[in-house]
Amino acid sequence: MEQETGLSESAAVIACAAMTLFYVAILYAPSLILRLPPPSSLKEFMIRRFVCAAISSIVSIVFCSLILPMSSREASHLLGVYGIRLDHIWQAVVFPISLTSLMYAGSFCLKLLLLVESWKEHLNECGGFSFGYIKNLMQNFIAWMSSTSSNVLAWRNYVVAPLTEELVFRACMIPLLLCGGFKIYSVFFLCPILFSLAHLNHWMEIYVRHNYSMLKAAMVVGLQLGYTVIFGSYASFLFIRTGHLLAPLVAHIFCNFMGLPVLFARSKGIVVGDERRCGSCHR
Repeated sequence: MEQETGLSESAAVIACAAMTLFYVAILYAPSLILRLPPPSSLKEFMIRRFVCAAISSIVSIVFCSLILPMSSREASHLLGVYGIRLDHIWQAVVFPISLTSLMYAGSFCLKLLLLVESWKEHLNECGGFSFGYIKNLMQNFIAWMSSTSSNVLAWRNYVVAPLTEELVFRACMIPLLLCGGFKIYSVFFLCPILFSLAHLNHWMEIYVRHNYSMLKAAMVVGLQLGYTVIFGSYASFLFIRTGHLLAPLVAHIFCNFMGLPVLFARSKGIVVGDERRCGSCHR
């Protein structure tokens, strides 16, 4: 296999591990290496991390293009290897979102029930249908869109983190592991493990947030690692099955937007579960 592909299994694993380490380490470069002063605001802090993540993604793409055993180095061929294509775009968007939505069936039903309850309350107060209610909903939606578009955390959760993580952990690593001779089911295991370990940099932050409780921090980190392993396997499946980077990317953004699925509701009344944005990509 090594003679056929020109890339050994050990070399592929070492390359993937190096990209994982670089993706995390470069986030601390502004303060530890460049010795820049501490950021004066959250926005400045996040912009620094956006730049670092972008640099990491570019370096990983170039690095892979140099070590992948390919007969052609043309841009179109390289982009195809990374799953960056223009064909079958609607299938790469609609099918993954439809499949991912099944996991959130409970969340959707709960939100629908809440909407129905709100609609009934409005009808009881106004004595009938009112266009003012629809207008109010539209205004609230526009206000939410405006605030989201200017929120630096929203840019992290829905743009920068999904795009850079899918480029590094799916578009770059999966071709490397497959060319290294790994079977597909092995890739479904290795990529998510590396993807999950890349989130261990949150350990100290979580430890401090929970009043230096090792048990609580370990439980939170364990939940996050488990979630990222599961999602990483699913995203790897989407990438390999479709050959399209857009498939895991839209699933990643969708999961970050929805948060954790609602797994249960109390017997009395309608209770919204914990849907904090604790998806796979927060850094």
